[in-house]
Amino acid sequence: MNVSWLFKLRGELTKNQKTMLTIGGLIFFVLFWAILTLGESPIIPKAIFPDPVRVFNSFGELYNNNELLMNICRSIGLNLGGYIKAILYAIPVGFLIGLVPLFRGAFQRLVDAVRFLPLTALTGLFIIWFGIYAEQKINFLAFGIFIYLLPIVIQRIDEVDDVYLKTVHTLGAGYWQTIKTVYFPYVVSRLSDDIRILTAISWTYIIVAETSADQGGIGSLIYRAGQRLGRVDITIACLIIIMIIGIFQDKIFAYLDRKFFPYKYQIKESYEAKNQLKTVSGIDAILDFVITLLTWIFLALYILALWNEWFPFLGGAKPLSYLFGDALWTIHTVFLMILVYNLYQLYKKLFVKS
Repeated sequence: MNVSWLFKLRGELTKNQKTMLTIGGLIFFVLFWAILTLGESPIIPKAIFPDPVRVFNSFGELYNNNELLMNICRSIGLNLGGYIKAILYAIPVGFLIGLVPLFRGAFQRLVDAVRFLPLTALTGLFIIWFGIYAEQKINFLAFGIFIYLLPIVIQRIDEVDDVYLKTVHTLGAGYWQTIKTVYFPYVVSRLSDDIRILTAISWTYIIVAETSADQGGIGSLIYRAGQRLGRVDITIACLIIIMIIGIFQDKIFAYLDRKFFPYKYQIKESYEAKNQLKTVSGIDAILDFVITLLTWIFLALYILALWNEWFPFLGGAKPLSYLFGDALWTIHTVFLMILVYNLYQLYKKLFVKS
């Protein structure tokens, strides 16, 4: 059996090969973890690093005794809020500094310097400025993402090829037309990958943000039920949950990237295939239909839950407020964007002639 492809430098893997190797790597990791921690006299003491069985059992304890679902939703709400604010700030400021020489000369070096700020040391300042509740936490996360995203926006502006600029200039495009037709589409399409990569930043600082004024959240749960009580198994279980959420977020960003910027996935292997999109497989078509269907289902459930917030019909219970707390506005913003986009797509299909 020839396995040289496993060790070929920069060798390509098929989707099936990637799946098999991923499963194999996960099994190997768990087995290695078990070997180090199982038994009466494990290689690593269980007080320092518990075995997989104990960590797995702690998920049930978190769900039954620590309102796991609510804590997850609180962290997701803060995470989304930080992203929304960071993107809304970074894109216009980045375009201003990246395109206008006056602002680039005045603030470029300051932008580069801000990246070296130790964010954990700024927690006290954000508490003074915004209090100790959700607003402070969201602004802290937003700043943490912003200082990394802003230089990337400027860099993407610098990467715009002069060929495109000369072309639109030849066609008589003005200042704003150049920004609208060249700079903005190019930068935003590249930023989608950068934002996807920066997903980890907000989760890195979520624990720091949530330790002030315990309003729930995975970070708060790690401190309250894990570290303060010396429960290493609960701490590891919470960290695994964060990793799982991060993986789902990454997959969602990847899907949205393909949805909004399909031209980035053009086939480039051969001259004949130039400027052609990759063929959509049956599985991809089914998956796209399922995602669309689930989107409308979630929208319907959200609208019902939102109606219940204003006119309670669930016996006084308000699931949205309970799950997301003061960060509920982030969920409203996300669902509003989803609703507007889907209604616009539906309008194009029904009323706009091709």
